[in-house]
Amino acid sequence: MEKGWITRGQLEEALAQQAALSSRRHIGDILVSKELITEKQKAEALSIVWNIRFVDLAATEVDMETLRELISIVQPDVCRRHKAVPYARENGRVLVAMANPLNVFAQDEIRAIMGKDVVMETTAATEEDILNLISLGSQGAASEVETRLGSMIASAASEVDITVAKEEEETIDTSALRNMSEDAPVVALSKAIILRAVQDRASDIHIQPYKDYTAVRLRVDGVLREATALRVPRELHAALVSRIKIMSELDIADRLRPQDGRIGLNVQGKPYDFRVSTLPGVLGEKVVMRILDKGSTQVGLEKLGFSPDIRERFEKMITATYGIILITGPTGSGKSTTLYSVLNRLNVPEKNIVTVEDPVEYQLPGLTQVQTNPAAGLTFAAALKSFLRQDPNIIMVGEIRDQEVGSIAVEAAITGHLVLSTLHTNDAPTAVTRLAEMGIEPFLISSSLMGVLAQRLGRRICERCKEPYEPDLEAVRRAGFEVAEGETPVFYRGKGCDACRGTGYRGRIGIYELFAMSDALREMVTHGAPTHEIRQLARAEGMRVLQEDAVDKIKLGLTTLDEAIRVISSG
Repeated sequence: MEKGWITRGQLEEALAQQAALSSRRHIGDILVSKELITEKQKAEALSIVWNIRFVDLAATEVDMETLRELISIVQPDVCRRHKAVPYARENGRVLVAMANPLNVFAQDEIRAIMGKDVVMETTAATEEDILNLISLGSQGAASEVETRLGSMIASAASEVDITVAKEEEETIDTSALRNMSEDAPVVALSKAIILRAVQDRASDIHIQPYKDYTAVRLRVDGVLREATALRVPRELHAALVSRIKIMSELDIADRLRPQDGRIGLNVQGKPYDFRVSTLPGVLGEKVVMRILDKGSTQVGLEKLGFSPDIRERFEKMITATYGIILITGPTGSGKSTTLYSVLNRLNVPEKNIVTVEDPVEYQLPGLTQVQTNPAAGLTFAAALKSFLRQDPNIIMVGEIRDQEVGSIAVEAAITGHLVLSTLHTNDAPTAVTRLAEMGIEPFLISSSLMGVLAQRLGRRICERCKEPYEPDLEAVRRAGFEVAEGETPVFYRGKGCDACRGTGYRGRIGIYELFAMSDALREMVTHGAPTHEIRQLARAEGMRVLQEDAVDKIKLGLTTLDEAIRVISSG
């Protein structure tokens, strides 16, 4: 309260909620769950109460060699269990950042592991920053696994029965292939690939056969790159694919048809789902594994990168009791994450929320989630019709793909339901004309549509190696970004370091454009106005376009000009 983060009324409301809970929950956790403060603010406030140092680990220069050494002594599993990380030496003491510095049991165990002669000082930090630093400091373990795998893979490749492994054989000895897939080197290889992907924060793993070898490629922060350390000999391709098929309960004998499966794993103490897709190709089966971090469904709207103005207007928009709100953007632009964040915000016992998705990426408690199954007649349209008989308050449709789904969604919105969905359009105003092109009457669009959020995901500049520079203003203007005459802006970029594997980027941030329907816009939409006129009026009413939001984030040092150009032009 002294820092002005919350009001007395908000504190009293949180204290009343704490008193009503059967299990004692920390007041800071309640304030964070209500999105009144951030995790960083909670840790900073508690450090004042505890009279210890608060450390912003994300912005602190950490010596990687020291970090790896200390984590190897304490062990990553112990660090994760206690949400604590030894990260530096200072004046003869070892600094240990803890999410709960009052946990004396954790302190005692870490002190016992490090040795009685070690002087330890605890500091406060956020749980997220601590876990990220643990992952960063334990990446050396993955490298060691990869090194050991080199000789193991070579040895296994020399022992594999080539007549079984060759992809061009029309028949395959299933039992022999199953035995190969369960050999220690193949099991270790599959684990190393998954471990490396998780540690690199990859969203997808691609296992692709070439003529002479099999490549493992990881999509990190939206960019696909080969992990050359995990390159697999061609002879092991069939065994590796079979191992993944066994894990995802697919048919290892069927190599002629695409298959889809799922794997649930705990990696470094965190639960993940892996959505597996196989595709038969000329050189063999390609495998793509989408990595779904179950913790990412808990991302609050405040962490998505909204500017204060857009966030305030969007939060007001989603509190409506009826109408359609659309999220638009190309594949991989973060639409699902935004939808799940909205659902988390709206998910209270007083509301009945139903979703239809293809596929259901994350399972959220308290919701009724339906997976489409066209073979059984359970399409988006069929599910929506059933939803209207289920007394819903909020309906989420994975995507409005055709006129039938769009019409039912409009009907649901007009009859008093809040409908959330996605469309593939380059910007927000184009969503209006896209609905009209599907065959939905303009007057129905104008009476049901509340607003459209267009978005992109850009790579975030690595905080550990960020540096300022003065850009070429003509190049900035040629790229379509406005810079005032006489302005000399300072932009930022990453030099490349261990934390970002030399890319200069670590993590991603949203770039947004929020279109909110007004009376004047409804009138224009009803009369079938073209997109450029709708966009012109929306801008006159205060809508900021993607390029403007991108420039703001560039000036704040959150992303780079090159990255903004890449993601906005990708639409």
